[in-house]
Amino acid sequence: MRDLFTTFGRIGLLSFGGPAGQIALMHKVLIDEKAWLEEKQFLHALNFCMLLPGPEAMQLAVYCGWLKRGMFGGLVAGTLFVVPGFIVLVFLSMLYAGYGEVPAIAGLLFGLKAAVLAIVLQALHKVAKRALKGWQSLVVAVLAFVAITAFKLPFPLVILVAAIIGLALPGWFSDHAKPSAAMSAVARPWLHIGRVLAWAIILWALPLGGLLAWLGREQVYSAQAMFFSQTAIVTFGGAYAVLAHVGQQAVEVYHWLTPGEMLTGLGLAETTPGPLILVLVFVGFLGAFRDAGGLDPMLAGLLGALVTAWFTFVPCFVWVFLGAPFMERLRGNLPVSGALASITAAVVGVIANLSLWFGLHVLFASVGEARFWRFSIWMPEVVSFDWRAGMIAFCAGLAALRGASLGFIIPTAAMAGVVLTMLA
Repeated sequence: MRDLFTTFGRIGLLSFGGPAGQIALMHKVLIDEKAWLEEKQFLHALNFCMLLPGPEAMQLAVYCGWLKRGMFGGLVAGTLFVVPGFIVLVFLSMLYAGYGEVPAIAGLLFGLKAAVLAIVLQALHKVAKRALKGWQSLVVAVLAFVAITAFKLPFPLVILVAAIIGLALPGWFSDHAKPSAAMSAVARPWLHIGRVLAWAIILWALPLGGLLAWLGREQVYSAQAMFFSQTAIVTFGGAYAVLAHVGQQAVEVYHWLTPGEMLTGLGLAETTPGPLILVLVFVGFLGAFRDAGGLDPMLAGLLGALVTAWFTFVPCFVWVFLGAPFMERLRGNLPVSGALASITAAVVGVIANLSLWFGLHVLFASVGEARFWRFSIWMPEVVSFDWRAGMIAFCAGLAALRGASLGFIIPTAAMAGVVLTMLA
């Protein structure tokens, strides 16, 4: 048990570099160093976690902990994967809220935003390369992009339609599924499922219902609890898919922060350990900080960060604990495999939408909207182009293509932002 704590504590402290770097770190520690899992077992778990809503790297940690010591091991692994980054990001959120207008800090955040644009585009390329295996997947990705970008359809509806397409035409997306007789790694799976659902009610449903009953739906903490609970249910495709949904709702509907601040939060999350989805903690902090309701703004922001983290990550544990015993059967079912593959293709379109949204707001000071019949498109003002952001984003993208690590790209871009801002 002590080894479990120290191992996943070390992974949590060193898990920089986004999902790819975090998965590579777990592979190195759990397979090469500890020999806790076999290669096939690890990849099997990874494939399963990539099909769940939420951050795949964090859920992989939960799954590996579950394999080692059951539900308690999964709780330890997932918690230690998140807590170090949460603490650091709350501190950075407080620094931003209190001193974000100081020129040096503003320049540092400006450089971060420009570098994040290159990172998001790189993530789009990687996800598309992995997910789009044929013309059918490409068509679904393009349709998802158009639906969200031009027609402003809600993210859950896009995912639902993609799932229906995959269920109806599974052969288009998955022709290699092989049914398996293996049912469960748990002796009594239905008892296990009942236990997980009971804990989900106690730790997720009851706190959510209590907040709504106590504070009402419009109060900021209730709104955050409800919104991030909904997000945890529908956001398939990892952190970048979550950001597409949150960027649309938190900025345009709830007005918790601006598009530029969404980019700032992503830049901060890229520089901290833990899953990239911790950027939602920054969103929750600023939303509560600006709607303190008589509390000290910093205390209100801290409570907002805690509410956001709780209702974002508790569902992640639930999905892994519910699905893990039935993993083999789920993976071998052709219609389900087709639905999940179609959802993955739609997520590529969603991330493309996110990339376009981020790019326009990084490179242009003013972005309007042009309407044509029933659809609309973003239209930046060309004269508002920021050459400094363009230069930093271009150099960051070039460095990423040449294999530079995030540990080099992010600090270098931040320092470039400071220098350019101070000169201006």
